[in-house]
Amino acid sequence: MSARNDPPAGQVADQLLVLLAVARTGRYTTAAQALGVNHTTVARNITALERALGGRLLVRGADGWELTTLGRRAARAGEAVSDAVDRLVAGDAEADPVTGVVRMTATDGFSAYVASPAIARLRGAHPELSVELVTVTRVATHHRSGVDVDVVVGEPSVQRAKAVRLGEYVLGMYGSREYLEKHGTPTTVEEMSKHGLVYFVDSMLQVNDLDAPRRLVPGMPDALASTNVFVHVEATRAGAGLGFLPCFMADRHDDLVRLLPDDVTERLPYWAVIRSESWRRPAVAAVVQVLGDEMNRQRDKMLGLGGGPGTERHTGRGGRVG
Repeated sequence: MSARNDPPAGQVADQLLVLLAVARTGRYTTAAQALGVNHTTVARNITALERALGGRLLVRGADGWELTTLGRRAARAGEAVSDAVDRLVAGDAEADPVTGVVRMTATDGFSAYVASPAIARLRGAHPELSVELVTVTRVATHHRSGVDVDVVVGEPSVQRAKAVRLGEYVLGMYGSREYLEKHGTPTTVEEMSKHGLVYFVDSMLQVNDLDAPRRLVPGMPDALASTNVFVHVEATRAGAGLGFLPCFMADRHDDLVRLLPDDVTERLPYWAVIRSESWRRPAVAAVVQVLGDEMNRQRDKMLGLGGGPGTERHTGRGGRVG
């Protein structure tokens, strides 16, 4: 009977931690940076672990490396090793499970006004937590390598991922006071259609739910289009046209007036999509929880009910409200 050539248990444990880093980041180079080694070392450890386990652990996806079925089992083992190391390092002290790097994407406005205060509050309780936030407006995919949480507009259709509804927000049509004094205040949807629209670039809009102004005000020509909602707000304030804006952003400015709120409005949900291997991490679950809490805390603002300097509204039916 021949002797087995299994690698030492400690070596396999190290390799599992390397696999876990790749699973969380989606890229060898990023995992290498997190581990303090080079790209070649990561690749060598993955190859050795695949040889030991007898199968592929990773496959290339559209956004980076994805775990196979065997890889997901191995990554779970890597999580157990990582947790054991954390407990060992903590000694007698209770180890804080909300630690490490959480990578997420979200829209510009959500990132600035919801995610930022939420994460700041979370880090106050868990200072070893680090969050990397990429701003983007896009639909959720089944897998997005290197990202733990995608915050998207509209209900996502995903498999092998967890989706959590965070709350809702309202968009409305706004104009600056100076613009309305110069060009007139529309009192009907038909009158509004004669004004230029400040909104997303139609050909680049990836989220169908965000196409509301072109449906609510048919024939409204584009005045200024941008992929960034902060540009929408500032262009509207500058008088480039009428902007279809999130109320929680527009109502911060006393030079903006909401127009026809009963006729031109859209209520949309924010959802968090979490990769299955990320959801088991306490840090990721804590981030998702605090995002939902922040949406609830700001509920009136998100729905355009919170008051503030920019909440004067023209109903088009006899004057102003608010």
